[in-house]
Amino acid sequence: MFSVYALKSLKDGKYYFGQTENVIKRVIEHNKGRVKSTKFRRPLALVGYKTFTIRNEARWFEYNIKNHSDKKKKFIADLENFKTYASGQTASVVSTKGGHRPGGPLARREVN
Repeated sequence: MFSVYALKSLKDGKYYFGQTENVIKRVIEHNKGRVKSTKFRRPLALVGYKTFTIRNEARWFEYNIKNHSDKKKKFIADLENFKTYASGQTASVVSTKGGHRPGGPLARREVN
């Protein structure tokens, strides 16, 4: 599975979007300062992600988010709005096409 994820800098409040096969590993790399584009914006919190079965779909989605402000705003709004419905869950939102999935190391929530 391939994922497009959103991170929010706790330092300046700005968002970062990326694409990966392993979201948890990638977030750890961001927070350890191993990613040049987010190194000075740490700490970063995972806002959420959306999964895809085909890498090109994930790349296309990431491209659209990074290059179209309306799609970026909608993705962020979908992630943030979903947070308000998941009571008792903290930092992270996870998106898949299979509906809500409980538990795990991060709070996981669906965004279509």
